[in-house]
This record gives sequence, C-alpha cells and structure tokens, in this order.
Amino acid sequence: MSVIRTHKLTRIYQDHTVPVRAVDNVTLEIEEGEFTTIVGPSGSGKTTLLNLVGGLDSPTSGRIEVGGEDISAMDRSGRVGFRLHHIGFVFQAYNLIPVLTAQENVEFIMLLQKRPRDERVRRSRELLESVGLADLVDRRPHELSGGQQQRVAVARALASLPSFVLADEPTANLDSESAENLLDIMERLNHEQKMTFVFSTHDARVVKRAHRVITLRDGRVVGDEARA
Repeated sequence: MSVIRTHKLTRIYQDHTVPVRAVDNVTLEIEEGEFTTIVGPSGSGKTTLLNLVGGLDSPTSGRIEVGGEDISAMDRSGRVGFRLHHIGFVFQAYNLIPVLTAQENVEFIMLLQKRPRDERVRRSRELLESVGLADLVDRRPHELSGGQQQRVAVARALASLPSFVLADEPTANLDSESAENLLDIMERLNHEQKMTFVFSTHDARVVKRAHRVITLRDGRVVGDEARA
C-alpha cells in the first residue's frame, strides 16, 4: 500500500526575478514499510521535496497524496492538523523544547492531540525505552549528548502514531558512533514495527542501509534504485 504518492510535483521559488525549480515534475510512490533515502548534491531539491511531502510547504503545481488524502489541496490550517496526526519528523537540529524533559518533549505532540495523561505518560516512557533512554526520561536537552537528543527526537516523531517518518539529515550533527546507534534504532523500528522512514541525506552511512535510493538532480528524479 502506498503511504506517499506524488504526481508531477513542482515547486518554483523566485530568486530575485529568476524562477528556480527546486522540485521539478516529480512523480513517485513510497510504499508502507520502506526504508528509503533521497540523495543528491546540495541544491538538488531533497529538503524541498521532504517539506512538500510533509505538508510544511505547498506545491506550485502537481499533487501529493498521503494515506489517500490529497494534502496539496489543503490550506495551511488543514495541513497543520494533518501533520499532527499522520506525519513524524526528525530534523538535523533536533528541535527539542529546552525547558522540557525528554519525557515531556515526547509527550508534547500527544498533548496537542488531546490524548489522556495516562496514555501520554505510558507511551512516552515506552518510546524512550525503545530508543535506549529509559534512565534519562527526566533529563532536559542540555543534559543530553547530541546522539541522545536525536534519539529523543525519534521517540517524539513516533509518539503521534504517524503513517511515516521524514528524517532530514538526521545524522549530520552526530559523531560516527552516535550516528550508527541512531541508525540501528531506526532500522529496528522499521523491521519490528514496519514503520516507514524516508531520509534526506548526504551521509553514506544512511545510504548504505537504505532499501531504496532515490537520486535527485536539479529538482528531478534521475535515479531510483531498489535494494534487497
């Protein structure tokens, strides 16, 4: 089953008076349970494509379906509500709330979803345990290493029970050991829970583990390799 489907997706920005096709006529499908990486040189459109699929940006033309819903037809408010319930995000910069503990950061998205407190506490603790942070639930971000903060971000991305997780350069700020540990966790979640992950990355370690590699150049798909 396709969790993401795009059709002739295009995003044009104005650079002064020059139109720039950041994403240019992209048609693709991502199936449930995929562990897919989008690669390409800087400026190839990787992050723009993730932002479009994640509802953080709207296309100039074309269509984006997520779980059968046409998010390209939604207004900003509609996309915000849809993201809250269907899409998990892991960013390069972690984006944790500094004044909240690890558990509270994971709980926060469930609070926005208006889930009962007992459920929020139980699920946040289960998720932090699943990423190896059961003994650090009360630590604030400044008390955690970069790798630990990114693991909190992964737990937070899963808290909303999303259809898939978008990860934009998730290993960029991590040392080699932390990056490998993070990828181990994501790969295990993909295998055990069939969670769909879509990465945007320059990191060869991420690409090596991908089951599918989509290559962009100048906003266009120029390669799509499935791996065993």
